[in-house]
Amino acid sequence: MALLTPYRKVPELNTATLLLVENEEQFQSRLADAIVQREKDSTVHVRLARKLPLPVENRETRPHIDLVVFIVNLLSERSLQAMENSLNHLGSDYFLGKLCFVVTDARRGAVTQERLLSVRRLAASHRCPVICAEHQTEDGVTMAAMRLLTILKVSAGLSSMSTTALYLSTLTRCTVPSDFDED
Repeated sequence: MALLTPYRKVPELNTATLLLVENEEQFQSRLADAIVQREKDSTVHVRLARKLPLPVENRETRPHIDLVVFIVNLLSERSLQAMENSLNHLGSDYFLGKLCFVVTDARRGAVTQERLLSVRRLAASHRCPVICAEHQTEDGVTMAAMRLLTILKVSAGLSSMSTTALYLSTLTRCTVPSDFDED
């Protein structure tokens, strides 16, 4: 099982590729459609996966992946475990502004708050952003798509802003409150 690395292939001109990883596939396809529909200035390819590692069979035809997004349903312990296991199959270069976490169902009670805290700790340890998304409404899906598009454009070098993916990651990362350190 090979690690997924961001710099194994040369990126295509004016093209960005996003990998959405979700164990349960409830939100993944709707988010992918919204991302592709919103982008008009450049070509955006969205790949879907249930978990990492990706199959070895199509390794040579796989495009350069600019951003990996883990979607975690906080109502499902299995979703959180699959994400944690999949992280082991990413090359360390993805933790430099090419990784993001999207969580759903963050407002659903005490159990989800514990899982949200786990995701926030993991994101803080990898210095990656966490986006809370409302997946049950079209507006929520649209807002999540727009936020991911902004991060994707910077990660792929398509942004006209003079910022890098690492700098954007620093600005949007999950901050670590002092109570995280006490646990």
